[in-house]
Amino acid sequence: MHGRVALVSGGGTGIGAATARRLAAAGARVVVMGRRAEPVEQVAAEVGGLACVGDAAAPADAERAVSLAVRELGGLDVLVANAGGDGSRTALDVDDAMWDGVVRSNLTSSFVLARAALPALIERSGAIVVVSSVAGLFAIPDDVGYTTAKHALLGLTRSLARDYGPRGVRVNAVCPAWTRTPGADASMDRLGRRRGTDREGAYALSTAHVPLRRPVAADEVAAACVFLASDDASAITGAVLPVDGGSSAVDLSTAAFDDP
Repeated sequence: MHGRVALVSGGGTGIGAATARRLAAAGARVVVMGRRAEPVEQVAAEVGGLACVGDAAAPADAERAVSLAVRELGGLDVLVANAGGDGSRTALDVDDAMWDGVVRSNLTSSFVLARAALPALIERSGAIVVVSSVAGLFAIPDDVGYTTAKHALLGLTRSLARDYGPRGVRVNAVCPAWTRTPGADASMDRLGRRRGTDREGAYALSTAHVPLRRPVAADEVAAACVFLASDDASAITGAVLPVDGGSSAVDLSTAAFDDP
């Protein structure tokens, strides 16, 4: 990554922040993008990068982030499309505003930012890494919008890989399972209250049938993102890489046979 320029959306916390740190440690110069100024500016200062406060789903903000990378750092080699959010429910409980919001934050944000970044990436035979989720591989309960958007991100990844591979751009996706982030911690706190346990107990419940029996660390997802963006993955495009402790290898119908 030495001398490369990277743009990370959703870069102020969690997986995005961990990826910005990993990219910088590998020698990249990083533009950190996110909607909340304080964490974005903090991570950018930590990695010696540039902060861009904005919404990746807003075309003007996406163009501004790409322009910042090109103008101040000389170009763009890597886009990590990590912005997202939850907030949906079952289909009969989702109104139009809720649906639009969750699709916008998860799917539209990646499409709009990728569209803005592609001309610069084509110039330098760059790479895009889309952060989806195991919810892009399987249905999760009570969240039709999130599940649908994360599935759609894999279609976006494959479409971009097919269309822009001939022009030198590689596009891949990662699908993390439960990852220790502020958002996941909040979900575990809710689960813990419902099941009469604490956060760690909730993580244990959530990973009881995962082969590695633990949640993923944000830095582990970041490592996969940096690998896919690097020359070590030079022949990999259109791929979907689960970073999930093995959960996608499990047949749920046999979970009852696991040792207690």
